[in-house]
Amino acid sequence: MTLAEAAAEADALAQAGDERSLAQLRSQWDEEIEAGARDADYRIRAQAYRAIAQFRFRQKLELLRRGLEDDSPAARGSALIALEGLSRAHPGDVNSFRPLLHDLAARDPNVAVRRLAVVCLRNGTPQPATLQILDGIADDDEEDAELRKTARSVSALLLKKWRAK
Repeated sequence: MTLAEAAAEADALAQAGDERSLAQLRSQWDEEIEAGARDADYRIRAQAYRAIAQFRFRQKLELLRRGLEDDSPAARGSALIALEGLSRAHPGDVNSFRPLLHDLAARDPNVAVRRLAVVCLRNGTPQPATLQILDGIADDDEEDAELRKTARSVSALLLKKWRAK
């Protein structure tokens, strides 16, 4: 079984609520995920970062930080997708990565990575600095249209959350 196959199985177990089988699968694939995240091939690193979310491996959040700082846009994107998935039920995950997410959203050279960082910010708590960055992106006519649209919608959602407090 490959890591991708094991990750798909882990995702199915998590969705079915079979925590015991998921925990067993995690223990079997723990070292492979770690090794994959350190591999020289960006495709293997990207798969390892995606697997962290599919395995619901919350103990590997610091490994995702490494992914967010990776040289490869594909690896950064996979780490962002994993963080977004893990943070849906745990907004604190986004909050602990907020400065890095702000930097990725505002300055990453890859527009897809920037959009994914903006999407991740949606799962965090509303913060004035985040709203300011998102509004700046949304109002910049020189930015990619999809990036501006995503930033605008995430900003509106966070503002709604803030007002509901």
